[in-house]
Amino acid sequence: MTLSNFLLILANACLLVAGQMLWKWGLQGQPTDFRHVRSVLALLVSPPVVGGMVLYAVATILWLFVLSRVPLSIAYPTQSIAYLLGVIGAFVWFGEPITVWKVLGCLLIMAGVSLIGFGPRAS
Repeated sequence: MTLSNFLLILANACLLVAGQMLWKWGLQGQPTDFRHVRSVLALLVSPPVVGGMVLYAVATILWLFVLSRVPLSIAYPTQSIAYLLGVIGAFVWFGEPITVWKVLGCLLIMAGVSLIGFGPRAS
C-alpha cells in the first residue's frame, strides 16, 4: 500500500471516530428515552449529532474515493485503526479508562492490520 493511500484511510478513520465522539458528546446529559419518537427526533436534530452525521457523510465520500484506489480486502482491515483512535479519543475526551485488555486488543488488531496492509501482495 502506498503512503498516500494509507493516509487517505487514516483520514477516513479519523472522520469516523470524530463523528462517534460527537455522537457520544451529544448523548451526554440528554434524556435518552428511545421509546418515544419525540425523544429520538430531538436527539437527531441536536447539533453534536448532526455534526457527527455530517462527518460520516464526508467520510463516506472519502471512502468511495479510497475504494477506487485500494482493494477492499486491504482498505477495510486497514480502516480498523479506528479502533485504536476510538479508545484513545474515549480516554482523552470522556475519561474512559484504558485497561490492559484494551491495550492488548488494540495491539492485536494493529498487528493484523500490519500483516494485511503492509505484507507481501498475493499474486
